[in-house]
Amino acid sequence: MSTRSSTPPGGPASPGPQEAGQVAVLDRPETARPWITLVWNDPVNLMSYVSWVFQTHFGYPKAKAERLMMQVHEEGRAVVSTGTREKMEADTEAMHGYGLWATFQQDD
Repeated sequence: MSTRSSTPPGGPASPGPQEAGQVAVLDRPETARPWITLVWNDPVNLMSYVSWVFQTHFGYPKAKAERLMMQVHEEGRAVVSTGTREKMEADTEAMHGYGLWATFQQDD
């Protein structure tokens, strides 16, 4: 007859998360705050061109593109897209390709 121990691998010296005073810590990514792409006002690009870029790159309807363009013009910047860090980095690089000033950051 074989005797088997009910002791789990690692023995009784291995503390488990059920023991009093123990806290299980899991590796988790940073809070899932979205990232944003900002387009900044500049003294070079025409407002009609900025609106065209928003329609062309993002596929925004003319009214939304013009509203964002006016926000850039009047407030100095506008959030033009939100999403993953990688997507916002790609959108920022695309805006640079069109000659616009753009940055990306985590949303506040």
